[in-house]
Amino acid sequence: MYRRHGIALIGILGMIGALAAVIPATAGESTAGRPTVGLQWAACPQDVVVPPAVQGQVQCVKVPVPLDYRDPDGTQIEIMVSRIASTKPEKRRGVLMFNPGGPGGTGLDQPGFLVGQGLPASVMDAYDLIGMDTRGVGHSAPVSCGFVLGGAYWANIPPYAVDDADVTRQAEIAEEVAARCAENDTDGRLRHLTTANMARDLDRIRAALGEEKASFYGASYGSALGAAYASMFPRSTDRIVLDSNIGDTHLDRDGLRRYALGMEQTFPDFATWAAARHDSYGLGRTPQQVRRTYLTLAERFDRTPAPDGLTGAFFRGITFAYLYNERQYGNLARTWQSYLDPGQAPSQAQAQAQAQAQTAAAPSPNDNAFTVFLAVTCNDVQWPKDVATYRRAVAEDRKRYPLFGAASANITPCAYWKYEPSEPPVAISDKGARNVLVLQNRQDPVTPLAGGKLLREKFGQRARLVTANQSGHGVYVLSGNACALNLTTSYLVEGTMPARDTTCRGD
Repeated sequence: MYRRHGIALIGILGMIGALAAVIPATAGESTAGRPTVGLQWAACPQDVVVPPAVQGQVQCVKVPVPLDYRDPDGTQIEIMVSRIASTKPEKRRGVLMFNPGGPGGTGLDQPGFLVGQGLPASVMDAYDLIGMDTRGVGHSAPVSCGFVLGGAYWANIPPYAVDDADVTRQAEIAEEVAARCAENDTDGRLRHLTTANMARDLDRIRAALGEEKASFYGASYGSALGAAYASMFPRSTDRIVLDSNIGDTHLDRDGLRRYALGMEQTFPDFATWAAARHDSYGLGRTPQQVRRTYLTLAERFDRTPAPDGLTGAFFRGITFAYLYNERQYGNLARTWQSYLDPGQAPSQAQAQAQAQAQTAAAPSPNDNAFTVFLAVTCNDVQWPKDVATYRRAVAEDRKRYPLFGAASANITPCAYWKYEPSEPPVAISDKGARNVLVLQNRQDPVTPLAGGKLLREKFGQRARLVTANQSGHGVYVLSGNACALNLTTSYLVEGTMPARDTTCRGD
């Protein structure tokens, strides 16, 4: 998941079994009949961030959708939707829906955020920009597992496992988390949080907005949601842009383990940057020395946590998170520098105060995001339940990807999840118009280039792949790559799809 909040924990930290009745999703299927009329747009909740550029222009409304699409007339939940309307009716094409990733990231402010980052005016003229909190998130029937500050589960990416004993300890934590989620699911909503249902919600929202077709931009997990949406509803989807791709319509073990590949491919860019600045940060005069510094610090904290309580697992997680954006390299270098020089590290008194603050068992600000991530990830696909499977994977990836492999291969609460998937994961369809533009940075710590290539291959001639030769998570608008920006804007506004897969030189 890429977001504007630096290193939010959800970002670092965003097959056999009986299936229940499958909900059919045929080509061109519509989840709704006639458009809902008379939506009463009003001011958004106060926690929806609105940048100065669109102050006063962002409105919100709630759209009802079935909790269970197998019972469309049964219990309804409401999805909160935001809108920045086009002010140029003569240029307006329709609606462009956004998803920032996660799963579990709030999306009500995503259009405004991208406007604040420089979304071209031509895109704002061509579309009403539509954000939303997907089901279970924020203002859309939110769910909770009851995570608290200071708990053992501090990220959706498992911690680095030094040995088999670490995997066993993490299995105990994962089992407790899964049990807590089941216990807190008093209204039975968690089982209905799936990518397929979120895609069905998108089509309901399209209909509620009175549109025959809708365009979509999704990043990170949003690429999976967009891939599902374009596959389930090829006749009612218009222009689709999938940015920083996980490689399918769901996150499974293979996708999670690719995080380690992404870190291995992206870390050399930071190492080169840091080596060129050795006189300022002292992390190593060559990229190889910088890599050695990372491994030395991580192994030191494995043996003895830092005075502020930082462990080797958390140190690796912090480093992984800072690789999301090249603009964070300076902060990462300074963080390493503080641990190389104990005099600059937080004092023991500070560490004790932080620990005491966390023992109050206050609700975690990441509770909702963690919960939705787990629900969608665990509900979409069956995960192995045997701890030995994860021990073997951790041992393999520790050797194959020394920087982070023993983290992303580690066990998650999905191994103990209460609910079995209610339907197979959405299959990507190569049937339909050529309307899927796949964007991918060549070096991406969380969604490596392999994911973009996988998605491009699965969509076949429906898609084209644009590869930006640079590092980071997120291509359009955020990366600063002129070539990728121009190609994507041209597609969204003019409908001009690249004739072939294209590589954009890094800026």
